Amino acid sequence: MMGWRGRIGFLVPPGNPTVEPEMAQLAPKGVSVHFTRMVAHGTTGAHAGQEDRNRTQIAHLAENAELLALVKPDVIVMAHTATSYTLGKEGEAALVARMEEAHGIPFITAFGSVLAALAHLGVERVAYATPYNEQTTLQGKAHLEAHGLEVVAHGILPNVVNIYDETPERAYALGRQVDHPAAQALFLSGVGMPTVDAINLLERDLGKPVLSSATAMMWNALRIIGVRDTSAEGGVLLSGIAGGPRP
Repeated sequence: MMGWRGRIGFLVPPGNPTVEPEMAQLAPKGVSVHFTRMVAHGTTGAHAGQEDRNRTQIAHLAENAELLALVKPDVIVMAHTATSYTLGKEGEAALVARMEEAHGIPFITAFGSVLAALAHLGVERVAYATPYNEQTTLQGKAHLEAHGLEVVAHGILPNVVNIYDETPERAYALGRQVDHPAAQALFLSGVGMPTVDAINLLERDLGKPVLSSATAMMWNALRIIGVRDTSAEGGVLLSGIAGGPRP
């Protein structure tokens, strides 16, 4: 049986080429990963129209989650960080509650997973780096602060034409650019920009935990389904998974 240790379902933006290979890269033996595309219109991965695409994804999320639920995952992950920024704190909590009530399956978001990971690591002060435009970046900063985190530095990847054309090398450079001595950890937002191959290098060079939306959502999904494997990739967050399933 596929997913004999657990199945993880991901709701993915329509043009995103990054989530499937990075989640397959991080998934332990016996854990299967399954994907359904969300609905959005316009040029995927572009800064222009990001807010409209986020709202379209929210409007169609129930039907997309219904399709993904057919594969009977043990947890469903909304694999798009910026959609949480559009929702805001209360809107995100309400969405999670609706999805769980509708399907009886734990439902988590990429951003909610980041919050859980930062709490797990004991982080209160964070440097925050994004491949977004200024508007979306500031939405994310406000969302972090609404949850009680202090954003001691933030920055934007320069010269982005399309987020989905970015590379781990550029993610690494962004992390070095944005890190701050007062930050207890560095957070690379977004699941479209490849980050997994940059995490360990950044941690070695910065001397602090580094997490991305991608590593956080895999860590959180594994925590919820009760799989305790460690991984050589994904930094300190995935090198020693701790804690039990969500109460």
